[in-house]
Amino acid sequence: MFTNKEAFKTYFLQKLEMTYGKTFEDSTSSDHFQILGHMIREYVSTNWINTNEAYRRNQGKQVYYLSIEFLLGRLLYHNLINLGIEKVVTEGLNELGINLRDIEEIEHDAGLGNGGLGRLAACFLDSLATLNLPGHGFGIRYKHGLFEQRIVDGYQIELPEQWLKHGQVWEVRKEDLAVDIQFWGNIDMYEKDGKLQFRHLNAETVTAVPHDVPVIGYDTTTVNTLRLWNAEPASLLAKDVNDIMRYKRETEKISEFLYPDDANDEGKILRLKQQYFLVSSSLQSIIKNYKQQYKDIRNFHQHISIHINDTHPVLAIPELMRILLDNEELSWEEAWEITKNTISYTNHTTLSEALEKWPIYLFQPLLPRIYMIIQEINERFCNELWDKHPGDFHKIENMAIIAHGMVKMAHLALVGSYSVNGVAEIHTEILKKREMSDFYQVFPEKFNNKTNGITHRRWLIKANPKLTQLVTDTIGSEWIYQPDQLNKLLLFQQDNGFLQQLASIKQENKIHLAEIIKESNGITVDPTSIFDVQVKRLHAYKRQLLNVLHIMHLYNRLKENPTLDITPRTFIFGAKASPGYYYAKKIIKLINAVADKVNNDKTIQDKIKVVFLENYRVSLAEHIFPAADVSEQISTASKEASGTGNMKFMMNGALTVGTLDGANIEMRDLVGDDNIFIFGMNADEVLDLYQHGGYRSTEYYHHDKRIKEVVDQLKNGFFHDTNNEFDPIFDSLLIENDQYFVLKDFHSYENIHQVVDQTYKNQQKWLQMCTVNIAKSGHFSSDRTIKEYADEIWKIKSNF
Repeated sequence: MFTNKEAFKTYFLQKLEMTYGKTFEDSTSSDHFQILGHMIREYVSTNWINTNEAYRRNQGKQVYYLSIEFLLGRLLYHNLINLGIEKVVTEGLNELGINLRDIEEIEHDAGLGNGGLGRLAACFLDSLATLNLPGHGFGIRYKHGLFEQRIVDGYQIELPEQWLKHGQVWEVRKEDLAVDIQFWGNIDMYEKDGKLQFRHLNAETVTAVPHDVPVIGYDTTTVNTLRLWNAEPASLLAKDVNDIMRYKRETEKISEFLYPDDANDEGKILRLKQQYFLVSSSLQSIIKNYKQQYKDIRNFHQHISIHINDTHPVLAIPELMRILLDNEELSWEEAWEITKNTISYTNHTTLSEALEKWPIYLFQPLLPRIYMIIQEINERFCNELWDKHPGDFHKIENMAIIAHGMVKMAHLALVGSYSVNGVAEIHTEILKKREMSDFYQVFPEKFNNKTNGITHRRWLIKANPKLTQLVTDTIGSEWIYQPDQLNKLLLFQQDNGFLQQLASIKQENKIHLAEIIKESNGITVDPTSIFDVQVKRLHAYKRQLLNVLHIMHLYNRLKENPTLDITPRTFIFGAKASPGYYYAKKIIKLINAVADKVNNDKTIQDKIKVVFLENYRVSLAEHIFPAADVSEQISTASKEASGTGNMKFMMNGALTVGTLDGANIEMRDLVGDDNIFIFGMNADEVLDLYQHGGYRSTEYYHHDKRIKEVVDQLKNGFFHDTNNEFDPIFDSLLIENDQYFVLKDFHSYENIHQVVDQTYKNQQKWLQMCTVNIAKSGHFSSDRTIKEYADEIWKIKSNF
């Protein structure tokens, strides 16, 4: 059907008429999207089947990647690129009077993620398939995902995300592979053949129904699978009608929203339900497939690797133990040997609040058998620690999986896995030497680093086709298959012809983004200004506040001197704040208050503009990254595990303003100090302040008039009609001693932005720096990262 445009057009029209019973003239853009999507899925179905058959036939090891998030974005055009048929489809649709890009706009971003964690998982799936590696994803099919963000009077408003409103063209529902999950109830212990057995009685059963999405590799016949689980009522319902309705509501909540608010016990229980729902359904599916192919469950870990993406799926450890103990009737020693050689774990944070802990009083009633198993794991682990450190109660208390009324998920992951990796060199070192040093001393062989990566197929080839064409015209197409080949661009950093084309492409991308800003926000921005961008999840440690305080300072300078010689600059933000994160929402309001004041002040002659783009998502990011001049990566050093937005900006020729944090350090090492703008404290300095104190934010407030002016403006009526709106921000900086060192790094940040301004005035130098960044960005391809995981952790190999 995709062999040539005539064959495509014929099949497209036939399928349209047969599916909808209407003529082409009466059809809509939505009809066109649905038909094209079904055609693509039909087109790959044979390869999808053949891939799974090849994995079964070759009996090689397979990896299953468990993640609470998969931030896929739109798949239509991405799939066309990977299949190599976008030219045929584009031309065929054009001849029918259809613009492919218009059809693409019909597709909703899959609402299955929030930020870097979920986008990383999506990039990893793309690389696994492209590299012909046997790797699949398991996640939850959230009905509404995170939320759809609207900005009303500067405030974030959350609306239900409706990505499934018109169905999902890419998925295949497989009711025959549904499994049951059990919550609540009680555990009956009895003896059988002299062996203690366990039965789960009076449980509330939920059915998990899989929906499979094909993961299509680039220029290959490999099609792997992302399996998303939907929570549905089981066939056996309570007899009472009221109980039935309650049960139905409680069941459907499990796969309704990503990250329900866990400020209260009800929210905590729902989050815990989601996590167990994901791991239990996934493990039951994996083990069922395994047993269809192999006879001896004792060899499970030789054929299967299960990877848990952060702490959310850590319950895979006790759940695998439960299945091996209760269903397969293995001994504890046998089950534990298999489990700890099957599970590998990626840690994504040094933030203590992200290292999940669950209260026993909630955990034990909800998951009674799982709690019993964790208790046993904990007791055996503590006994091992006692043998190694007799009498050291403090160490054992600190390392225990269950302590102080809490179940510590990161500790469970460290004990029950064979590999623990950080996601940037500095992050891994912080884990080893500080955050998890006790565990590193016990299990040094488990710890390793795998610096994150991004798929250049999405973030360069799809997002920036004109830059892609320039790169290919300049150095050939080998870089598409071997991203490190982008290094060849270094030969052209002095080539004026290349630099002029690079500048022209950047300008076109900026004009395109300016049109989006005008349409969405009603703000006219200058595409010749510096596009200074900070787009990422809204969190205090990411320091959007530092950025906006600097903008306020810049505005103050312009008010004092409207003729100030600065390069016009457009500051662009995009971020969602968690619905329960009150402080983050205040920062969003502050950004919009600053935007309202700056953008409507004619006296500053449009030298700065501020834009907050609502509902930041993958499809919007694909327009932002190619247009950015400056990439703001300004987290408090030691707090950002890696970052992946920094890599996307770099690959699209933006220059980084950043702290020595996460992958910024490795970027600096690759491009050199002359091609990146580094400021602020380093991780050791920050960690030393946390450990030994000595920081007084009020000293910076009282001794730096720039800081005092902008901080006072949070309270002194500078923003009209805001009353005490920004008191929580003011208090966080002064009364609460500025936990993330915004004021301490302010001077250095302001200075580096002056360097940015001066550097941009020399366009030749700026473009040379951009070229170096693009050339070195190939190192951050997720293909490199996945090869490292495959070779060093999972021990999987290509089956083709």
